[in-house]
Amino acid sequence: MRTAAQTLEEAQRLLDAGMPFHAHEVFEDAWKSGPAEERVLWRGLAQVAVGLTHAARGNTAGGARLLRRGAGHLADGPAVHGIDVAGVVAWAEELAERLNEPAAPVDPAAEAPRLLAAPGRR
Repeated sequence: MRTAAQTLEEAQRLLDAGMPFHAHEVFEDAWKSGPAEERVLWRGLAQVAVGLTHAARGNTAGGARLLRRGAGHLADGPAVHGIDVAGVVAWAEELAERLNEPAAPVDPAAEAPRLLAAPGRR
């Protein structure tokens, strides 16, 4: 089992590499094996990662739906481990909105969210 910091580091590496489905699996592991009070947070992160996966594969409707669902879970979860919950929610909602417009599949590496708040930012 990974620590929260290891989960975030590995997931960010995978997102940056354009591998959001793999990041989803890292988040899913934390969701299913982590503390009960954090499960909604990890579930939300898993859902936004798989939403990005769908968007990258051209399933824009499914991607937008999962991005919004994940953003909703994140908004309901605790802001812990330095995660920029507000930033990830804003990113997911903005990308979901763009997916409503006719467009080509998104580049998952170019669209990767930043998971951690910038130093000195709350």
